[in-house]
Amino acid sequence: MKQADILKAAADEWAVNNGVFVVSVEISKDNDVDVTIDADSRDITLDDCVAMTGYIQERVDRDVEDYSLTIGSAGLSSPFKVPRQYRKFVGSEIQITRLSGERLRATLLAADDRGVEISWQRKGEGKGKKAMETVTGHLDYSEIKTAKPIIKF
Repeated sequence: MKQADILKAAADEWAVNNGVFVVSVEISKDNDVDVTIDADSRDITLDDCVAMTGYIQERVDRDVEDYSLTIGSAGLSSPFKVPRQYRKFVGSEIQITRLSGERLRATLLAADDRGVEISWQRKGEGKGKKAMETVTGHLDYSEIKTAKPIIKF
């Protein structure tokens, strides 16, 4: 098993055992490893990042292949990367940019492993310029360029 595979497996194992999930593991050609984690119903803490770092370092031998390791949380303004992040924000407003470039401000109604159900407002047809109608639809993840939560204060 390659070091990268061992590292990814260690990150996944720690995440499962600690109520979080791995959003991404990125390894540069210089062996700079960036692991991004998130949780379904709580914030990621510094203690989470430190604990995961220690867990991975115990399992991935730096004498075999040297690397630098950074563990961080998925930021609120960061685009979603995995379906589980979409599920975390069901019921919330999100900003979607489709592959076509069209942007939608929508309410996320549901998310599964294939795509999302959303509702959004658009100009109604034949009712004047200000008339709006609510549209509900499904988007496959393959149709979405980026999506992220809309933060309200």
